[in-house]
Amino acid sequence: MHPLLRRLDLNLLLVFDALYRHRNVGTAASELAISASAFSHALGRLRQGLDDELFLRQGNRMQPTQRAEHLAAAVAAALRALGEGLEEWRPFVPGQSQRTFVLAATDYTAFALLPPLMNRLQHSAPGVRLRLVNAERKLSVEALASGRIDFALGYDEEHERLPEGIQAHDWFADRYVVVARRDHPRLAGAPTLEGYLAERHAVVTPWNEDSGVIDRLLARSGLRREVAVQLPTVLAALFLAGSTDFLLTAPRHAAQALAEAAGLALYPAPFDIPPYVLRLYSHVQHVGRDAHAWMIGQLKGLDISRTG
Repeated sequence: MHPLLRRLDLNLLLVFDALYRHRNVGTAASELAISASAFSHALGRLRQGLDDELFLRQGNRMQPTQRAEHLAAAVAAALRALGEGLEEWRPFVPGQSQRTFVLAATDYTAFALLPPLMNRLQHSAPGVRLRLVNAERKLSVEALASGRIDFALGYDEEHERLPEGIQAHDWFADRYVVVARRDHPRLAGAPTLEGYLAERHAVVTPWNEDSGVIDRLLARSGLRREVAVQLPTVLAALFLAGSTDFLLTAPRHAAQALAEAAGLALYPAPFDIPPYVLRLYSHVQHVGRDAHAWMIGQLKGLDISRTG
């Protein structure tokens, strides 16, 4: 045990975590159901115990110091693990639970997920909360293992081998379509392969990959397309395609939902593309936990095809 833990009031870690998330004393105090003055007093004790200012006022916000930034992830994970441990002894009751599920997602997976899931939860589990964080990499094993996130929502077209300790559930399959502006000067219908390759393209690489999955697929057949712009978000790319002559090869679901707003026409691809499979990733340490099993069931039971 670290010597600091013997003399530090661990309740002060709740103060640290709340202020780190909200960056505002009043909001953080309200979350903990204490007065702003009591919160400030507790923060003073924490500063003294850790021998660091931890948070510095900048305008209306409290900005963390370098040491606070270093501590934040560990404190959040510890509090989360403790909370789940205290809940572990009693069954998970969706209609009564106040649990927060943390999911890592891209803009497209959030677009596909949130409307139908929140529509379901607002009736069946009104106290359950969701927090979506940006998926900074395709699969964050460390974040899943530490409990910082409960699930990662991603896709798998290339049947990659899963890291040890990670399990995956197929969630939703979609097909790719070619997307172009409705008044595209060279497309009067579905493009031929020759016509497709002659155009310039927008490419989505959500984790800043060097190339997109379509480019890797074409390369295996000795083909290449010209990439005019590469960006991390599907939704921005759809509106880009609607305002330029660039083609975009994108999941049908998102393209169809935004076709009217972005001024898009959808065409079948002129070559075979494996389905776009959205997958739900979790860590094996959660197997058998009521809450995780329930959320997996909620996600797998959604009718994503009706979103949008």
